[in-house]
Amino acid sequence: MPRAAGTFTIDSWEPEPYDEADGATLTRVHLTKTFDGDMTGTSTTDIITAVAQVETSAAYAGFERFTGTVHGRKGTFVLHHTASAEGEDAGLSWTILPDSGTGELTGIRGGGQIVNDDGAHSFHLDYELG
Repeated sequence: MPRAAGTFTIDSWEPEPYDEADGATLTRVHLTKTFDGDMTGTSTTDIITAVAQVETSAAYAGFERFTGTVHGRKGTFVLHHTASAEGEDAGLSWTILPDSGTGELTGIRGGGQIVNDDGAHSFHLDYELG
């Protein structure tokens, strides 16, 4: 299975808290990214975050539409994000929404991980084209 790897930058981060009750704050966030590496292009993402009273305990879920190229193949697809953190332990994974690929990425499927190293973001995506 091919692996696309690289980095991305967050170009915009637009949070809108909607529930700040005791226990955790829930926030809708719209963000845009630019990808570099085996995946080049841009994306728009909408996530829902939950941050507990202890800020190192958090989670988010959301969807991202990527537009660009993967190993030179041009198209779009949607990624489903799932992430959680407790203290120093964090897991950020994503999967490609089946049948969401377009153009030369039609039929793409797979998943991978995101690594946040003190604000520097890297990723890998293991995928296949069916």
